[in-house]
Amino acid sequence: MSKTKTPSESLTTMTEMIFPNDTNTLGNLMGGNLMRLMDVVGAICAQKHSNRIVVTASVDNVSFKEPIPLGSVVTLQAKVTRAFSSSMEVVIDVWAENIPAQERVSTNKAFFTFVAVDQTGRPIDVPQTITETEEEKELFDGALRRRQLRLVLAGRMKPAEAVELRSLFEV
Repeated sequence: MSKTKTPSESLTTMTEMIFPNDTNTLGNLMGGNLMRLMDVVGAICAQKHSNRIVVTASVDNVSFKEPIPLGSVVTLQAKVTRAFSSSMEVVIDVWAENIPAQERVSTNKAFFTFVAVDQTGRPIDVPQTITETEEEKELFDGALRRRQLRLVLAGRMKPAEAVELRSLFEV
């Protein structure tokens, strides 16, 4: 297995059409259905990066900026922003499109964390991430801060140990 991979090697795009059984009583995609699609595209992306079975470890804030109406075509794009020892942060962008009207709008963006596991469910090392573009470098650089924040909020790291976050709280 390669010791490094680029985000473009894990890039995963998924497209779905929104049908009546996907929507709420207002005729928009239900949030839980969108989160399921995001989890699927993110897991496929993390599997492509690690060549392993992956499990979802965390989901950052998912904000619903725009409703996704019935009949929309939804495109989800996921890529690994950074790999740690066994975990990978994946950024997922979502767009809704009304093809006849030629309208496309960004509706969601979220960071998911996946952990690669072996056949017995134990965490296993994954290839490190090598960035190629300025956007990938920015996402990579911010990933450690986001990871430390996740760990602090989950009670798995003491705030004093989150060295990347200190600058956010110092006056």
